[in-house]
Amino acid sequence: MMGTPSGRVRQDILRWLKDPAAHFPARYARDPAETGVTAGAVAAKLGVSRRAAAAHLTLLTRLGLLRTRRIRCRTHYRRDEIRIAEVARLFEKGW
Repeated sequence: MMGTPSGRVRQDILRWLKDPAAHFPARYARDPAETGVTAGAVAAKLGVSRRAAAAHLTLLTRLGLLRTRRIRCRTHYRRDEIRIAEVARLFEKGW
């Protein structure tokens, strides 16, 4: 799943969210490292529609790799570092 072309997009998203301040400019005085990043910001960086970006973000959330936080009417996404470390350990053990 992560080796497909779409998987590479999801890997890019996870990499960008590791250091969101470097990849997503703060808008409206919000710190992306603290609040997370919206689907619209990810879509703009990927150059795709917001719906396409949301599909990737939803899959990563369902896998438990991202956490969501609602701020007003938008969902913000952040990495779940603990879950990512658990998954990495599974792959290291030869899952």
